Parts: sequence; C-alpha cells; structure tokens
Amino acid sequence: MKQSTTSAGHGPADPGATPDPGQPAPDDTDRRPPESGEVAERLEAYRTELTGYCYRMLGSAFEAEDAVQEVMVRAWRGYHRFEGRASLRSWLYRIATNVCLDLLKGSSRRARPMDLASPSSVDSPIGTGRPETTWIGPLPDERVLARAGDPADTAVARESVRLAFVSALQRLAPRQRAVLILREVLSWSASEVAELLDSSVASVNSALQRARATLAASGDAPTAPPPKPLDDAQQALLERYVDAFERFDMTALTAVLHEDCTLSMPPYALWLHGRADVVGWMLGPGRGCEGSRLVPLTANGMPAFGQYRAGGVPWALQVIEITDGRITGLNAFLDTDRLFPLFGLPLRYEG
Repeated sequence: MKQSTTSAGHGPADPGATPDPGQPAPDDTDRRPPESGEVAERLEAYRTELTGYCYRMLGSAFEAEDAVQEVMVRAWRGYHRFEGRASLRSWLYRIATNVCLDLLKGSSRRARPMDLASPSSVDSPIGTGRPETTWIGPLPDERVLARAGDPADTAVARESVRLAFVSALQRLAPRQRAVLILREVLSWSASEVAELLDSSVASVNSALQRARATLAASGDAPTAPPPKPLDDAQQALLERYVDAFERFDMTALTAVLHEDCTLSMPPYALWLHGRADVVGWMLGPGRGCEGSRLVPLTANGMPAFGQYRAGGVPWALQVIEITDGRITGLNAFLDTDRLFPLFGLPLRYEG
C-alpha cells in the first residue's frame, strides 16, 4: 500500500537543523519573518494530509483535528526558526508525529465492536454504551482526501482511512504505527523516517517488519488492491439499499445484504453477524428505524448516510462496506450530537 508520488525529498536533511518549536530560539532578530498571511497559507496547504496522518495514528476525527491544530500552533510559533534546511512538509510531519505520540501515551487502543467480543444474537440486550474513547470513529472524506491529485494516490489514501485498516493500525505500538504509515502509506524512505524519528535505518526497518508481522498474525493486513471509485453497479446497489431501508422492506433489504454482513452500533459493544440476524434485529429492537430517511455522504473512503428517524430526528451516521456486489458492513455510529455537525448535517431533517 504505497502512495508513490509523495516520498522523495520529503525527509529532513538534518534533524538537528530544525529545532523543536518548544525550545528556546537562537538570536535571529536580524532576520525579517515572512508575512503572517504567507505563513498561514503555507501551513494550511498541509492541513488535509496532516489530518489524514493524525487520524490513522489516533483513530478519532476529533482527536486528529485537535492534534493538527496543535501542530499548526507549534509551527506558527516556531516558523521564524525554520530556515528551510529541511522541507516544510517533513518538519510538519515531525511535529505531528511528536504530538500524536504524546497523545497516545498511556491511552488504550481504539477499536471496532467486532474487535472486542464475539457477535451477539438478536435477543441480546444492547447493554450500556461505552465511552467515545473506546471506538474508532468515522470522518468525512473531504477532511483527509485531496480534491485533486493522482488517482492512484487518491485510491491508496482512501483505502488507508477505511475503518478496518485504521482499526488494524491501532493494534500496533505507537512508534510502529508511525513507521508503517510513513513507509507503507506515504512512501517515505527508511532513511527519511529514521531522521524524522531520530532513529536508525536498521531500527526503522525492524519496526516495519514487526508491524507487518503483527497485522498479518491478526488477519488485519490489507490484501486487496486499493478500491476504485464506486461504479454503476455499486451505485445501483446503494440506491436499492436506500429504497429498501426507507420503505422498511425487509425482503428488499435482504436482497442487497451479503449473507455474512455485519451490523455494529457504537457506542454499544453489541454487534451482529449474518444477514438473518441483521434483518431479525431490524424487525425487533431496530423497529424504530421504520420511517427513516437517509442523506448520502462519504466517510472513510466509503459510501455513508446520515440517518434520520421518523419526525426528522437524527439517529445514526451509517458507513457502508461493499464486497462482491453486496453490502457486507453496516456501521451505525450513534453519536449524532457531534458527528452530524462534523459531516455538515442538520440536527433536524426537514426534507
């Protein structure tokens, strides 16, 4: 999984030549700083890719945006000491890595419900919701995917923010996580990563090997090629799903679901496996979804919907997984108070 056009020349030439923004500045009173607007423009040009990097590291859109804001603040304060002896991009990634590693100290890994327990049955109690810090959360594509760029790079970026891949990354120790993302997703060289982490090439290569082995042993290593944009058949499948869901037609819904599909509902740990149980849930505890309306979105490189129950009440942010012409995953995130504003959705459906 390599984003091939983003590597060469992006690692710092000399890590010691770009001091940490938190350290005292040398005497540079004779140097005229760039105009503040120019600095802001230079830094903002990297916000999207830095958000993607921090999201892969942290597993939360909200933590990622907070982390990137901290990166921007540190870079702004330290910019007068940045002398161009390393690329601005590598300098910002160095700051971002340090911010993420600090945030990850002492924290438990985020996960998906299917990472934590065996599937439940239709009759299982839904239980009590767990804290937001338990879960991998969704994020809008536009926050992490460049609007224009090489299609191959965009495909890799889309694949590397999918929920399953981000969840797999959380299995890795934080520094291994950074190494794998920088090497496998962003295509930095081992020497560039070593300089960024103040490490050695041998250490970076060892960390990458261990990270790959951990993902392979867990069964979470990506094996499929990067996905292409939705084709006509997949678009038609989604249209059938929306029609079935909004009419609450379980026969039609059954026809679009894969026999091994899953349904999860963070913040609850309960999740279901198999088309029969998913449909059974909809006809039982999920009966309140009858009369819902779905607003199309994209999230984590996948199709998504904002779900409003009858009366225009926001209920869930659905992220849809598709394999072999059927829907294989219904990921319903119920934290609408925060997620709907993040995705630009109103807190009342008026359509």
